[in-house]
Amino acid sequence: MFEKLLEVEQLYEELERRMSEPDLVSDMGEYRRVHKQYSDLTEIVAKFREFRSNQKQLEETEAMLRGQLDSDMRDLAQMEFDELKEQKIALEHELKVMLLPKDPNDDKNVILEVRAAAGGDEAALFAGDLLRMYMRYAEKRGWDMSLMSSNETGNGGYKEAIVEINGQGAYSSLKFESGVHRVQRVPSTESSGRLHTSTATVIVMPEAEDVEIEINMADIKREHTLSQGAGGQNVQKNETAVRLTHLPTGIVVTCQDQRSQLQNFEKAIRVMKARLLDIEQQKQAESLGTTRKGIVGTGDRSEKVRTYNFPQDRMTDHRIGMTIHNLPTILSGEFQTMIDALVNADQAEKLKYETE
Repeated sequence: MFEKLLEVEQLYEELERRMSEPDLVSDMGEYRRVHKQYSDLTEIVAKFREFRSNQKQLEETEAMLRGQLDSDMRDLAQMEFDELKEQKIALEHELKVMLLPKDPNDDKNVILEVRAAAGGDEAALFAGDLLRMYMRYAEKRGWDMSLMSSNETGNGGYKEAIVEINGQGAYSSLKFESGVHRVQRVPSTESSGRLHTSTATVIVMPEAEDVEIEINMADIKREHTLSQGAGGQNVQKNETAVRLTHLPTGIVVTCQDQRSQLQNFEKAIRVMKARLLDIEQQKQAESLGTTRKGIVGTGDRSEKVRTYNFPQDRMTDHRIGMTIHNLPTILSGEFQTMIDALVNADQAEKLKYETE
């Protein structure tokens, strides 16, 4: 590990020297590439230098303990030595995590889809609850978000909705949300007070870059329809809604929430690219033979990942066996604790795999 860290530090110092060269500014493309690589390494190099400083202090304190000290000074030196050892263990763990192969999608923006599944109207209401939960979470993180497409039921529910979320770390934070979410509660329409179980599916996709997915427009069937609101009433009399079908895969994307046909078309193309990239990445994962299935799941869209139980006021993630309480707070976008736990569990599994 330390040889690798020394190589990283050497590369960092080379990039630092490169950035001070006047000719680099004349090539903005190369300057951006060097600056990004330099920025990406800054945190791990700082942590490595902190680790080496800790090592030096440990050695000095250990030498002091081997010398002649009165009892009070020895107690103080031993206390400092113990603290430095704890810091060393923590720093080593942090450095191991930083050296793990980075998900190339982590810094990308997100296209998030929520769909009602089993449970009729109650499933649509739950899909609406999830949609608002993610939008509030994005708002708390200071991310930009916009509704790309939606199919409302008229009572606060959604048959489906697609949201674009732009912000630093959006995909790295939300990527473990994909899967089947289950709700257990008594619907407001249930007179007997019987508990119902309904489900909604969530799909989180990194936004595809043009260099990753290129669509041949000859493979796209494009249709225009009237935008529809809840209950079927026309939102606009013009045919602004756009329906795209990717003929080779059968993927269908409909966007109607924008004001113009062109805007809806552009949004639909971006969703189409994200779905195609998602399919390609799923194929790549399968072709690797799923050598390591992460503790947070395989990414299978049919996998039940979470339960929201209203009578017990809890949210349970089945992949890591973690439960947190206070559903009103969670549905208001306060579930960073769960996201952090999922990220930590994934990192722990990767570390285990790396050492096998």
